[in-house]
Amino acid sequence: MAVEKDSNGMLRYAGLATQWLVMLLVAVWIGRKLDVWTGWKFPLFTILLPLSSLILSLWQLMREFNKPKK
Repeated sequence: MAVEKDSNGMLRYAGLATQWLVMLLVAVWIGRKLDVWTGWKFPLFTILLPLSSLILSLWQLMREFNKPKK
């Protein structure tokens, strides 16, 4: 029973880490595309999109952990 709980928690955190990695990679890729499209020398979208997606995901994580358990 304890082994099952540990592996379930480990899978949950591994899934969360994978989700964050993919989200950040997509945000950087879209940011780079937008920076090239606008032609600006300063990489504004490459900085803002991953930062905003990270803030949004941390906010969602806080909401998830603050839910009462059933």
